[in-house]
Amino acid sequence: MNKTELVAAMADQAGVSKKDAEKVLKAFTDVVSGELKKGGKVQLVGFGTFEVSMRAAREGRNPATKKPIKIPASKAPKFKAGKAFKDALNKK
Repeated sequence: MNKTELVAAMADQAGVSKKDAEKVLKAFTDVVSGELKKGGKVQLVGFGTFEVSMRAAREGRNPATKKPIKIPASKAPKFKAGKAFKDALNKK
């Protein structure tokens, strides 16, 4: 499912226009991104948690030259699914 399909499905499910659904989706992603940039986390009970994971600096290899390179430390977004979400996916 791509963004256009997601917006259409959200609009249909909520009974709103696609334009309004797209605004809501944009607001959601902006709020989550902003909170993660500040170092916080966003927890949606029953769905999951968005948080920042720290990656340590490490040494890698350039695949073309096989020379070692230094990979700097970085932050990466992480999503951990909640129990209710996992249970819904595994329900038979």
